[in-house]
Amino acid sequence: MKAFVTMCVLGLGVSACAPVGPRDVTPDTTEPGEGAVRPVPRPASLAPPPPTNAVTVEDFDTTTTAEREAAEAAPPVAAERALGETIATLGGPAKPGFWLETPLVSAPTKGRVVAKATGESVLVDLIPIEGPDTAGSRISLAALRLLGVGLTGLHELQVYAL
Repeated sequence: MKAFVTMCVLGLGVSACAPVGPRDVTPDTTEPGEGAVRPVPRPASLAPPPPTNAVTVEDFDTTTTAEREAAEAAPPVAAERALGETIATLGGPAKPGFWLETPLVSAPTKGRVVAKATGESVLVDLIPIEGPDTAGSRISLAALRLLGVGLTGLHELQVYAL
């Protein structure tokens, strides 16, 4: 009984620590400072996201034939700079387009990747991610299909910036 009374007294004592009265719920309307992250509208050129009932690889790959042909076009060799090699795996299959998320870049840029296994190359958007240069990368479903490598496993890629 003594323990019950002690617990009740302690519970009431702790609950009295909370402030009483209405709280200020005025929204913060100040402008964010320099360097604040802001939402960026999706470019109209991106392939549409896959349907919610997507099951097959073809369902998830919403790129058009014209987009695939443009991604396979080889850029002028003088315009590219070798960034290094990476080991890549399939990224989010619901994220459309041709892209590589890699720690080899510090800012978004255009680039090209070459699969060591097949020698095939594809133009991609290089998207920076955190990690050392030796960390792995994630590549889009559409890009993997054009490289002619399997959708599962780890793939050795040469990465070039344009």
